[in-house]
Amino acid sequence: MPPVTKPAHEKYDIVFIGGGSGGVAGARRAASYGATVAVIEESEKLGGTCVNVGCVPKKIMWHAADIADKIRHAEGYQFKGPGIGAPQFSWATFKPQRDAYIKRLNGIYDNNLGKEGVELHYGRARLLSPTAVEVKRSDGSTYTLNTDRICVATGGRPTIPSDDEIPGASLGINSDGFFDLEDQPRRVAVVGAGYIAVELAGVLHTLGSEVTMLIRGETVLRTFDPTLGETLTNWMKHTGINFRHGAHVKKVEGAKGQELTLTLESGETLKVDTLIWAIGRHANTEGLGLEELGVKLDKKGNVIVDEFQETGVPGITALGDVAGKALLTPVAIAAARRLSNRLFGPEKFKGDKLDYDNIPTVVFSHPTIGTVGLTEPEARKKYGDENIKIYKSSFRALYFSMIPEEHKEPSVYKLICAGPEERVVGIHIIGLGSDEIMQGFGVAVKMGATKADLDNTVAIHPTSAEELVTLR
Repeated sequence: MPPVTKPAHEKYDIVFIGGGSGGVAGARRAASYGATVAVIEESEKLGGTCVNVGCVPKKIMWHAADIADKIRHAEGYQFKGPGIGAPQFSWATFKPQRDAYIKRLNGIYDNNLGKEGVELHYGRARLLSPTAVEVKRSDGSTYTLNTDRICVATGGRPTIPSDDEIPGASLGINSDGFFDLEDQPRRVAVVGAGYIAVELAGVLHTLGSEVTMLIRGETVLRTFDPTLGETLTNWMKHTGINFRHGAHVKKVEGAKGQELTLTLESGETLKVDTLIWAIGRHANTEGLGLEELGVKLDKKGNVIVDEFQETGVPGITALGDVAGKALLTPVAIAAARRLSNRLFGPEKFKGDKLDYDNIPTVVFSHPTIGTVGLTEPEARKKYGDENIKIYKSSFRALYFSMIPEEHKEPSVYKLICAGPEERVVGIHIIGLGSDEIMQGFGVAVKMGATKADLDNTVAIHPTSAEELVTLR
Protein backbone atom coordinates (compact mmCIF):
# COMPACT_ATOMS: atom_id res chain seq x y z
CA MET A 1 0.00 0.00 0.00
CA PRO A 2 1.51 3.38 -0.96
CA PRO A 3 1.78 5.97 1.83
CA VAL A 4 -1.22 8.27 2.16
CA THR A 5 -1.17 12.06 2.30
CA LYS A 6 -4.22 12.53 4.49
CA PRO A 7 -6.21 10.40 6.94
CA ALA A 8 -8.65 7.98 5.34
CA HIS A 9 -10.63 7.60 8.58
CA GLU A 10 -12.22 10.07 10.94
CA LYS A 11 -10.84 8.06 13.83
CA TYR A 12 -8.42 5.17 14.31
CA ASP A 13 -8.41 2.49 16.97
CA ILE A 14 -4.66 2.89 17.39
CA VAL A 15 -1.82 4.88 15.82
CA PHE A 16 1.72 3.53 16.01
CA ILE A 17 4.44 6.16 15.88
CA GLY A 18 7.47 4.53 14.29
CA GLY A 19 7.68 2.09 11.39
CA GLY A 20 10.39 -0.08 12.88
CA SER A 21 10.15 -3.68 14.00
CA GLY A 22 7.94 -2.90 17.01
CA GLY A 23 5.59 -0.48 15.30
CA VAL A 24 5.07 -2.65 12.24
CA ALA A 25 4.58 -5.84 14.28
CA GLY A 26 2.07 -4.19 16.59
CA ALA A 27 0.19 -2.54 13.74
CA ARG A 28 -0.12 -5.75 11.75
CA ARG A 29 -1.29 -7.74 14.77
CA ALA A 30 -3.89 -5.10 15.70
CA ALA A 31 -5.15 -4.93 12.11
CA SER A 32 -5.44 -8.72 11.99
CA TYR A 33 -8.08 -8.42 14.72
CA GLY A 34 -10.04 -5.90 12.66
CA ALA A 35 -8.73 -2.71 14.27
CA THR A 36 -8.38 0.47 12.23
CA VAL A 37 -4.66 1.17 12.35
CA ALA A 38 -2.20 3.78 11.12
CA VAL A 39 1.60 3.85 11.23
CA ILE A 40 3.60 7.08 11.08
CA GLU A 41 7.22 6.80 9.92
CA GLU A 42 9.56 9.76 9.55
CA SER A 43 12.40 8.24 7.51
CA GLU A 44 10.37 6.83 4.61
CA LYS A 45 12.26 3.56 5.11
CA LEU A 46 10.30 0.92 6.96
CA GLY A 47 11.99 -1.58 9.25
CA GLY A 48 13.72 0.80 11.65
CA THR A 49 17.24 0.30 12.94
CA CYS A 50 17.22 -3.49 12.56
CA VAL A 51 16.48 -3.62 8.85
CA ASN A 52 18.31 -0.49 7.75
CA VAL A 53 21.35 0.05 9.98
CA GLY A 54 21.32 -2.80 12.47
CA CYS A 55 20.74 -6.55 12.73
CA VAL A 56 20.21 -7.39 9.07
CA PRO A 57 23.03 -5.51 7.29
CA LYS A 58 25.30 -6.25 10.27
CA LYS A 59 24.67 -10.01 9.95
CA ILE A 60 25.29 -9.80 6.21
CA MET A 61 28.66 -8.16 6.91
CA TRP A 62 29.36 -10.84 9.53
CA HIS A 63 28.68 -13.52 6.92
CA ALA A 64 31.12 -11.82 4.53
CA ALA A 65 33.77 -11.81 7.28
CA ASP A 66 33.00 -15.42 8.15
CA ILE A 67 33.54 -16.44 4.53
CA ALA A 68 36.89 -14.62 4.61
CA ASP A 69 37.85 -16.76 7.60
CA LYS A 70 36.67 -19.92 5.84
CA ILE A 71 38.85 -19.06 2.82
CA ARG A 72 41.83 -18.75 5.16
CA HIS A 73 40.96 -22.06 6.83
CA ALA A 74 40.49 -23.90 3.52
CA GLU A 75 44.22 -24.62 3.27
CA GLY A 76 43.97 -26.81 6.35
CA TYR A 77 41.38 -28.91 4.54
CA GLN A 78 43.76 -29.23 1.58
CA PHE A 79 41.91 -26.94 -0.80
CA LYS A 80 44.29 -25.60 -3.43
CA GLY A 81 44.19 -22.97 -6.12
CA PRO A 82 44.10 -19.20 -6.61
CA GLY A 83 42.79 -17.21 -3.67
CA ILE A 84 42.81 -20.05 -1.15
CA GLY A 85 44.25 -18.74 2.10
CA ALA A 86 44.20 -15.12 0.95
CA PRO A 87 40.65 -13.72 0.65
CA GLN A 88 40.19 -10.66 -1.54
CA PHE A 89 37.06 -8.76 -0.49
CA SER A 90 35.58 -5.91 -2.54
CA TRP A 91 33.75 -3.66 -0.10
CA ALA A 92 32.97 -1.14 -2.85
CA THR A 93 30.98 -3.65 -4.91
CA PHE A 94 29.50 -5.53 -1.94
CA LYS A 95 27.93 -2.43 -0.35
CA PRO A 96 25.46 -1.68 -3.19
CA GLN A 97 24.57 -5.38 -3.34
CA ARG A 98 23.83 -5.36 0.39
CA ASP A 99 21.92 -2.08 0.11
CA ALA A 100 19.75 -3.49 -2.68
CA TYR A 101 18.71 -6.35 -0.42
CA ILE A 102 17.82 -3.92 2.36
CA LYS A 103 15.73 -1.86 -0.08
CA ARG A 104 13.90 -5.05 -1.01
CA LEU A 105 13.15 -5.67 2.67
CA ASN A 106 11.77 -2.11 2.97
CA GLY A 107 9.35 -3.00 0.19
CA ILE A 108 8.35 -6.26 1.86
CA TYR A 109 7.53 -4.39 5.08
CA ASP A 110 5.45 -1.94 3.07
CA ASN A 111 3.58 -4.74 1.29
CA ASN A 112 2.91 -6.56 4.56
CA LEU A 113 1.32 -3.45 6.06
CA GLY A 114 -0.81 -3.10 2.95
CA LYS A 115 -1.96 -6.73 3.11
CA GLU A 116 -3.21 -6.16 6.65
CA GLY A 117 -4.93 -2.89 5.71
CA VAL A 118 -2.66 -0.71 7.83
CA GLU A 119 -2.54 2.91 6.72
CA LEU A 120 1.02 4.22 6.27
CA HIS A 121 1.85 7.90 6.77
CA TYR A 122 5.30 9.33 6.09
CA GLY A 123 6.14 12.33 8.23
CA ARG A 124 7.17 13.59 11.66
CA ALA A 125 4.70 12.78 14.44
CA ARG A 126 3.79 14.95 17.40
CA LEU A 127 1.20 14.14 20.03
CA LEU A 128 -1.37 16.92 20.41
CA SER A 129 -3.38 15.00 23.00
CA PRO A 130 -3.80 11.37 24.11
CA THR A 131 -6.23 11.01 21.19
CA ALA A 132 -4.67 13.15 18.44
CA VAL A 133 -1.39 12.96 16.53
CA GLU A 134 -0.14 15.61 14.15
CA VAL A 135 1.76 14.44 11.06
CA LYS A 136 4.18 16.91 9.52
CA ARG A 137 5.17 15.91 6.02
CA SER A 138 8.51 16.59 4.34
CA ASP A 139 6.94 19.45 2.36
CA GLY A 140 5.95 21.18 5.62
CA SER A 141 2.23 20.44 5.38
CA THR A 142 0.44 19.00 8.39
CA TYR A 143 -2.69 17.06 9.22
CA THR A 144 -4.06 15.30 12.30
CA LEU A 145 -4.98 11.69 13.00
CA ASN A 146 -7.67 11.20 15.66
CA THR A 147 -7.39 7.94 17.54
CA ASP A 148 -8.48 6.04 20.63
CA ARG A 149 -4.93 4.91 21.43
CA ILE A 150 -1.36 5.84 20.62
CA CYS A 151 1.70 3.60 20.79
CA VAL A 152 5.12 5.26 20.78
CA ALA A 153 7.62 2.95 19.06
CA THR A 154 10.18 5.45 17.80
CA GLY A 155 13.26 3.42 18.73
CA GLY A 156 16.64 4.89 19.49
CA ARG A 157 19.82 6.10 17.85
CA PRO A 158 23.56 5.89 18.51
CA THR A 159 25.09 8.28 21.01
CA ILE A 160 28.10 10.31 19.92
CA PRO A 161 30.00 12.87 22.02
CA SER A 162 29.54 16.54 21.16
CA ASP A 163 32.44 18.63 19.93
CA ASP A 164 32.14 20.57 23.19
CA GLU A 165 32.80 17.38 25.15
CA ILE A 166 35.54 16.11 22.85
CA PRO A 167 36.86 18.57 20.25
CA GLY A 168 36.58 17.02 16.81
CA ALA A 169 34.32 14.16 17.94
CA SER A 170 32.00 14.79 14.98
CA LEU A 171 34.81 13.76 12.64
CA GLY A 172 34.01 10.20 13.71
CA ILE A 173 31.03 8.12 12.67
CA ASN A 174 28.59 5.93 14.59
CA SER A 175 27.20 2.48 13.81
CA ASP A 176 24.75 4.04 11.33
CA GLY A 177 27.68 5.61 9.52
CA PHE A 178 29.44 2.25 9.31
CA PHE A 179 26.81 1.16 6.79
CA ASP A 180 27.38 4.32 4.74
CA LEU A 181 31.07 3.57 4.19
CA GLU A 182 31.63 3.26 0.44
CA ASP A 183 35.08 1.73 0.80
CA GLN A 184 36.79 -0.36 3.44
CA PRO A 185 38.91 1.81 5.75
CA ARG A 186 42.50 0.61 6.18
CA ARG A 187 42.95 1.79 9.79
CA VAL A 188 40.04 2.00 12.22
CA ALA A 189 39.65 3.01 15.85
CA VAL A 190 36.54 1.73 17.62
CA VAL A 191 35.58 3.47 20.86
CA GLY A 192 33.44 1.29 23.12
CA ALA A 193 33.32 -2.18 24.61
CA GLY A 194 29.69 -3.22 24.10
CA TYR A 195 28.32 -5.70 21.61
CA ILE A 196 28.06 -3.18 18.77
CA ALA A 197 31.71 -2.18 19.19
CA VAL A 198 32.77 -5.82 19.29
CA GLU A 199 30.75 -6.79 16.23
CA LEU A 200 31.94 -3.92 14.04
CA ALA A 201 35.55 -4.36 15.12
CA GLY A 202 35.35 -8.09 14.39
CA VAL A 203 33.93 -7.60 10.89
CA LEU A 204 36.48 -4.95 9.96
CA HIS A 205 39.44 -6.90 11.31
CA THR A 206 38.40 -10.19 9.74
CA LEU A 207 37.98 -8.46 6.37
CA GLY A 208 41.49 -7.07 6.63
CA SER A 209 41.37 -3.65 8.30
CA GLU A 210 43.82 -2.71 11.05
CA VAL A 211 41.61 -2.22 14.13
CA THR A 212 42.30 -0.60 17.48
CA MET A 213 39.77 -0.92 20.31
CA LEU A 214 39.71 1.97 22.78
CA ILE A 215 38.05 0.72 25.95
CA ARG A 216 37.85 1.95 29.54
CA GLY A 217 38.20 -1.40 31.30
CA GLU A 218 40.17 -4.60 30.93
CA THR A 219 37.64 -6.57 28.88
CA VAL A 220 34.87 -6.06 26.35
CA LEU A 221 31.21 -6.91 27.07
CA ARG A 222 31.37 -5.90 30.72
CA THR A 223 27.59 -6.34 31.22
CA PHE A 224 27.80 -9.98 30.06
CA ASP A 225 29.04 -12.94 32.08
CA PRO A 226 32.73 -12.33 32.86
CA THR A 227 33.77 -15.60 31.20
CA LEU A 228 32.48 -14.35 27.86
CA GLY A 229 34.21 -10.98 28.03
CA GLU A 230 37.51 -12.46 29.14
CA THR A 231 37.50 -15.20 26.51
CA LEU A 232 36.56 -12.86 23.67
CA THR A 233 39.02 -10.12 24.66
CA ASN A 234 41.88 -12.61 24.77
CA TRP A 235 40.96 -14.06 21.39
CA MET A 236 40.55 -10.65 19.75
CA LYS A 237 44.04 -9.76 20.94
CA HIS A 238 45.36 -13.10 19.71
CA THR A 239 44.00 -12.44 16.22
CA GLY A 240 45.75 -9.08 16.00
CA ILE A 241 43.19 -6.52 17.13
CA ASN A 242 44.98 -3.78 19.07
CA PHE A 243 43.67 -2.68 22.46
CA ARG A 244 44.15 0.48 24.48
CA HIS A 245 42.84 -0.10 28.00
CA GLY A 246 41.72 2.79 30.19
CA ALA A 247 41.61 4.87 27.02
CA HIS A 248 39.77 8.19 26.82
CA VAL A 249 39.81 10.27 23.64
CA LYS A 250 40.81 13.86 24.41
CA LYS A 251 40.51 15.34 20.92
CA VAL A 252 40.23 14.40 17.25
CA GLU A 253 41.97 16.32 14.49
CA GLY A 254 41.77 16.07 10.70
CA ALA A 255 39.00 16.18 8.13
CA LYS A 256 36.07 13.91 7.30
CA GLY A 257 37.11 11.23 4.85
CA GLN A 258 40.80 11.86 5.45
CA GLU A 259 43.38 10.78 7.99
CA LEU A 260 42.39 11.52 11.58
CA THR A 261 44.68 12.00 14.55
CA LEU A 262 43.29 10.89 17.90
CA THR A 263 44.88 12.24 21.03
CA LEU A 264 44.22 10.20 24.15
CA GLU A 265 44.23 11.57 27.69
CA SER A 266 47.41 9.56 28.27
CA GLY A 267 49.10 11.74 25.66
CA GLU A 268 49.36 8.96 23.09
CA THR A 269 48.33 9.80 19.53
CA LEU A 270 46.76 7.42 17.06
CA LYS A 271 46.39 7.93 13.31
CA VAL A 272 43.40 6.27 11.66
CA ASP A 273 41.29 6.55 8.53
CA THR A 274 37.99 6.03 10.35
CA LEU A 275 36.87 6.59 13.93
CA ILE A 276 33.75 4.72 15.07
CA TRP A 277 31.93 5.78 18.23
CA ALA A 278 30.11 2.76 19.71
CA ILE A 279 29.45 4.08 23.20
CA GLY A 280 25.74 3.41 23.56
CA ARG A 281 22.33 4.47 22.30
CA HIS A 282 19.56 6.80 23.45
CA ALA A 283 15.82 7.01 22.87
CA ASN A 284 14.13 9.02 20.13
CA THR A 285 11.74 11.01 22.31
CA GLU A 286 12.61 14.60 21.40
CA GLY A 287 9.89 16.69 19.80
CA LEU A 288 7.10 14.15 20.24
CA GLY A 289 5.20 16.25 22.78
CA LEU A 290 5.25 13.47 25.36
CA GLU A 291 6.22 15.41 28.46
CA GLU A 292 3.67 18.12 27.72
CA LEU A 293 0.98 15.43 28.04
CA GLY A 294 2.36 14.09 31.30
CA VAL A 295 4.31 11.12 29.91
CA LYS A 296 7.28 10.52 32.18
CA LEU A 297 10.81 10.02 30.88
CA ASP A 298 13.76 8.73 32.88
CA LYS A 299 17.07 10.59 33.11
CA LYS A 300 18.28 8.93 29.89
CA GLY A 301 15.19 10.05 27.99
CA ASN A 302 13.52 6.63 27.88
CA VAL A 303 9.74 6.47 28.21
CA ILE A 304 8.80 4.99 31.58
CA VAL A 305 6.23 2.20 31.19
CA ASP A 306 4.71 -0.50 33.38
CA GLU A 307 4.59 -4.23 32.72
CA PHE A 308 1.78 -3.70 30.19
CA GLN A 309 3.73 -1.00 28.27
CA GLU A 310 1.37 1.67 29.68
CA THR A 311 2.86 5.11 30.31
CA GLY A 312 0.41 6.15 33.01
CA VAL A 313 -1.32 8.57 30.64
CA PRO A 314 -4.53 6.78 29.57
CA GLY A 315 -4.38 5.74 25.94
CA ILE A 316 -0.62 6.23 25.48
CA THR A 317 1.68 3.20 25.43
CA ALA A 318 5.32 2.78 24.46
CA LEU A 319 7.53 -0.18 23.59
CA GLY A 320 10.82 -1.21 22.06
CA ASP A 321 14.06 0.71 22.38
CA VAL A 322 12.26 3.94 23.24
CA ALA A 323 11.22 2.33 26.53
CA GLY A 324 14.86 1.57 27.35
CA LYS A 325 14.55 -2.07 28.40
CA ALA A 326 16.24 -5.00 26.61
CA LEU A 327 17.15 -3.12 23.43
CA LEU A 328 16.64 -6.00 21.02
CA THR A 329 14.51 -6.25 17.88
CA PRO A 330 12.71 -9.48 18.90
CA VAL A 331 11.85 -7.86 22.25
CA ALA A 332 10.16 -4.94 20.49
CA ILE A 333 8.27 -7.33 18.20
CA ALA A 334 7.18 -9.57 21.07
CA ALA A 335 6.06 -6.63 23.24
CA ALA A 336 4.15 -5.08 20.33
CA ARG A 337 2.30 -8.26 19.43
CA ARG A 338 1.33 -8.87 23.04
CA LEU A 339 0.11 -5.30 23.38
CA SER A 340 -2.14 -5.67 20.33
CA ASN A 341 -3.29 -9.08 21.57
CA ARG A 342 -4.34 -7.51 24.86
CA LEU A 343 -6.03 -4.48 23.34
CA PHE A 344 -7.75 -6.04 20.34
CA GLY A 345 -7.51 -9.83 20.62
CA PRO A 346 -9.84 -12.46 22.08
CA GLU A 347 -10.59 -12.79 25.77
CA LYS A 348 -7.73 -15.24 26.38
CA PHE A 349 -5.25 -12.44 25.65
CA LYS A 350 -6.71 -9.79 27.98
CA GLY A 351 -3.79 -10.13 30.38
CA ASP A 352 -1.12 -10.59 27.71
CA LYS A 353 2.23 -8.94 28.34
CA LEU A 354 5.87 -9.62 27.65
CA ASP A 355 7.91 -11.38 30.32
CA TYR A 356 11.30 -9.64 30.25
CA ASP A 357 13.07 -12.37 32.24
CA ASN A 358 15.35 -14.89 30.54
CA ILE A 359 15.54 -13.23 27.15
CA PRO A 360 18.13 -15.05 25.02
CA THR A 361 20.48 -13.02 22.86
CA VAL A 362 23.60 -13.47 20.79
CA VAL A 363 26.62 -11.41 19.81
CA PHE A 364 27.92 -11.77 16.26
CA SER A 365 31.52 -11.55 17.32
CA HIS A 366 34.34 -13.77 16.08
CA PRO A 367 33.63 -16.32 17.54
CA THR A 368 29.93 -15.85 18.23
CA ILE A 369 28.36 -15.66 21.68
CA GLY A 370 25.03 -16.87 23.04
CA THR A 371 23.61 -15.98 26.43
CA VAL A 372 20.42 -16.31 28.44
CA GLY A 373 19.54 -15.73 32.08
CA LEU A 374 21.67 -14.53 34.97
CA THR A 375 25.41 -13.94 34.85
CA GLU A 376 27.46 -15.64 37.54
CA PRO A 377 27.77 -12.45 39.66
CA GLU A 378 24.01 -11.81 39.32
CA ALA A 379 23.16 -15.39 40.31
CA ARG A 380 25.46 -15.33 43.36
CA LYS A 381 23.95 -12.03 44.47
CA LYS A 382 20.38 -13.28 44.03
CA TYR A 383 20.68 -16.79 45.46
CA GLY A 384 23.85 -16.66 47.59
CA ASP A 385 27.21 -18.31 46.88
CA GLU A 386 26.28 -21.48 48.74
CA ASN A 387 23.26 -22.05 46.45
CA ILE A 388 25.06 -21.70 43.13
CA LYS A 389 26.85 -24.42 41.22
CA ILE A 390 28.84 -23.68 38.05
CA TYR A 391 29.44 -26.21 35.29
CA LYS A 392 32.01 -25.18 32.71
CA SER A 393 33.78 -26.68 29.71
CA SER A 394 36.52 -25.27 27.47
CA PHE A 395 37.25 -26.98 24.17
CA ARG A 396 37.86 -26.53 20.44
CA ALA A 397 35.13 -27.30 17.93
CA LEU A 398 35.84 -30.29 15.65
CA TYR A 399 35.92 -27.93 12.67
CA PHE A 400 39.27 -26.60 13.86
CA SER A 401 40.91 -30.04 14.04
CA MET A 402 42.36 -29.59 10.55
CA ILE A 403 43.45 -25.99 11.06
CA PRO A 404 46.81 -24.72 12.42
CA GLU A 405 46.93 -24.19 16.17
CA GLU A 406 47.11 -20.39 16.01
CA HIS A 407 43.76 -20.26 14.19
CA LYS A 408 41.81 -22.60 16.48
CA GLU A 409 39.03 -20.50 18.02
CA PRO A 410 38.11 -21.20 21.64
CA SER A 411 34.77 -22.55 22.78
CA VAL A 412 33.74 -22.07 26.41
CA TYR A 413 30.36 -23.23 27.73
CA LYS A 414 29.10 -22.24 31.16
CA LEU A 415 26.00 -23.42 33.00
CA ILE A 416 24.81 -21.62 36.13
CA CYS A 417 22.53 -23.67 38.40
CA ALA A 418 20.69 -22.58 41.55
CA GLY A 419 19.28 -24.42 44.54
CA PRO A 420 19.19 -28.10 45.49
CA GLU A 421 17.17 -28.86 42.35
CA GLU A 422 19.93 -27.21 40.27
CA ARG A 423 17.56 -25.15 38.17
CA VAL A 424 19.40 -23.65 35.22
CA VAL A 425 19.34 -19.88 35.74
CA GLY A 426 22.01 -18.94 33.22
CA ILE A 427 23.70 -20.32 30.10
CA HIS A 428 26.64 -18.49 28.55
CA ILE A 429 28.46 -19.88 25.53
CA ILE A 430 31.15 -18.64 23.16
CA GLY A 431 32.49 -20.52 20.16
CA LEU A 432 31.63 -21.67 16.68
CA GLY A 433 27.85 -21.96 16.19
CA SER A 434 26.87 -20.40 19.53
CA ASP A 435 24.45 -18.05 17.77
CA GLU A 436 22.36 -20.93 16.39
CA ILE A 437 22.71 -23.15 19.47
CA MET A 438 21.32 -20.53 21.85
CA GLN A 439 17.72 -20.42 20.62
CA GLY A 440 16.85 -23.96 21.67
CA PHE A 441 18.54 -23.70 25.05
CA GLY A 442 16.74 -20.39 25.56
CA VAL A 443 13.48 -22.34 25.43
CA ALA A 444 14.81 -24.77 28.03
CA VAL A 445 15.75 -22.00 30.46
CA LYS A 446 12.40 -20.26 29.91
CA MET A 447 10.64 -23.53 30.79
CA GLY A 448 12.60 -23.85 34.04
CA ALA A 449 14.91 -26.70 33.02
CA THR A 450 17.15 -28.26 35.63
CA LYS A 451 20.60 -29.74 35.27
CA ALA A 452 18.95 -33.19 35.48
CA ASP A 453 16.76 -32.29 32.47
CA LEU A 454 19.84 -31.52 30.43
CA ASP A 455 21.58 -34.68 31.69
CA ASN A 456 18.54 -36.72 30.64
CA THR A 457 18.74 -35.40 27.10
CA VAL A 458 20.69 -37.63 24.71
CA ALA A 459 23.59 -35.79 23.07
CA ILE A 460 23.83 -35.12 19.34
CA HIS A 461 27.32 -36.19 18.26
CA PRO A 462 29.63 -34.79 17.06
CA THR A 463 28.48 -31.24 17.80
CA SER A 464 29.55 -28.43 20.07
CA ALA A 465 26.02 -28.19 21.48
CA GLU A 466 26.30 -31.65 23.06
CA GLU A 467 28.66 -30.17 25.66
CA LEU A 468 25.67 -28.54 27.34
CA VAL A 469 24.00 -31.90 28.00
CA THR A 470 27.18 -33.72 29.07
CA LEU A 471 28.70 -31.23 31.54
CA ARG A 472 29.91 -32.70 34.84
